[in-house]
Amino acid sequence: MTDAIKLVLFDMDNVLCAYDRPTRVAYLAELAGAASEAVHAAIWDSGFELLGDSGALKAADYLRGFGTRIGYPLSIEQWVEARRRSMQADHAMLEIVDRLRQSVDIAVLTNNTTLVADHIDTLLPELRPLFGSRIYTSAQFKTAKPDPNCYRLCLSELNASPETVLFVDDLPANVAGARQAGLFAHQYTSVEAFRQALSEQGVPLG
Repeated sequence: MTDAIKLVLFDMDNVLCAYDRPTRVAYLAELAGAASEAVHAAIWDSGFELLGDSGALKAADYLRGFGTRIGYPLSIEQWVEARRRSMQADHAMLEIVDRLRQSVDIAVLTNNTTLVADHIDTLLPELRPLFGSRIYTSAQFKTAKPDPNCYRLCLSELNASPETVLFVDDLPANVAGARQAGLFAHQYTSVEAFRQALSEQGVPLG
């Protein structure tokens, strides 16, 4: 390793929290009086969610389009509540994060619309005390993981060099994209494996 790791950049869903999309879909389906399968098809199978993640739609247009697609005039409060119900903080990981921040910088990069960052204190209030303002959604960079440019733009915002960054994500494609952008990267599978990766990279747990 040519440089010491100075920043650990975390994905959010299924790394810092367990994310259960079926719970979110079921809540939305109940609101819309529709079948869960229809809601999933309208938002996720159609590619609409990717438009939000990649910043192709502004937040207001995304929310309006979301409601149109599921056949229900969804409010921002209802959208947030659906997302909140699907997220459960991983306290074992957050404990590691708390220790890590004593010795290195930390930040979050999640594939999501800017609404997630705007409402993170409701969605996952455990994050703010740890990460402060360093919670980034892909949409603000007008692209999404695994596009290498997404990582580069985030690191530019953080004033960090790729060779000093360890990125952590549960999806192999996103790990590969990070490596293509010059970052060190770890595919998250368990707290134990992540601890081992930190040890291998020489990152101290404060």
